[in-house]
Amino acid sequence: MAENQHGDMNMPDPSPSERPKPEMPHIAGVSAQIARELAESKPLRFTSLAAVLLVCLLAVVWLLRPTPSQAPVATPPPRIDLPPAATDLNLAMPHATVRNPGIATLDEMAKPWSSKDFSYTNRVTGETLPALLIRLPSGSASQPSSYWALAMNAPYGNCRLEYIVRVNKLKTDYGFRDASHPMVGNPCSRTVFDPLKLSNLPGGVWARGGIVQGSDLRPPLGIEIKVQANEILAVRME
Repeated sequence: MAENQHGDMNMPDPSPSERPKPEMPHIAGVSAQIARELAESKPLRFTSLAAVLLVCLLAVVWLLRPTPSQAPVATPPPRIDLPPAATDLNLAMPHATVRNPGIATLDEMAKPWSSKDFSYTNRVTGETLPALLIRLPSGSASQPSSYWALAMNAPYGNCRLEYIVRVNKLKTDYGFRDASHPMVGNPCSRTVFDPLKLSNLPGGVWARGGIVQGSDLRPPLGIEIKVQANEILAVRME
C-alpha cells in the first residue's frame, strides 16, 4: 500500500466527498451563510441583467427602424352640385299638340309685353318648332287678339329669331333708331318685326309682325290663339 501524503502507510486516501471544503472568505459584518448565498446568486443576477439589456437594445432597434415612405393621400376636390340642365325641348317648356294645346294661363300673361316660350307641333308636317307667346299692350287678357304667338325659326333660312325687350339693343345691334317698345329681330339679316304692325301677304292675308327694317320677305309664321277659361291655347299654325 502506498504511503499517503502524511506518511501513513496504513491510512487510505479520503474520497472527494470526505475531503474538507475550503472555507468562504470572511467579510466583516456578513455571516458565512449570507456570504455563501451572495456568491451563489451572482451568476443568476448577471443573467437577468443581460436579458434586460438585450430587451432594451431590441426595443431601441425597433423604434429606430426605417419606416416605408407612404405617398400623400390626395384630397378629393369639393363636390359641386349643379342644377340639371333641361336639354329636352318638351321638358324645358310647354308643348302644344292637338290633344294638349295649352301653353299658358291668363295670370302668367297679365302684364303687357310679357312672354313665354313653348314648342308647337305642326299637325300637317309633324315638325316640332320653338315658339313664343307675347302679350300685347292693348285689349284684355281674355281676348285672343291681345296675344301674338309666332314660330321662332325664320320663314326662310336657318336663323333663330329673338324677342328683344331692351330697346337699346335694337338701336345698337340692329341700328333701328325708332324703337320705342319690344320687337322681334332676325340677327342674321338684321330685320326687325314690329308686333303692333300687320303686313298684307299675297292672297289678301294679314300677318302680325310688320317689317320695319331689313330684307326678310315676310313676317314670322303665326300661330292662332284661343282663350278657354283661364287657359291660353295654341291651336293652329298658318
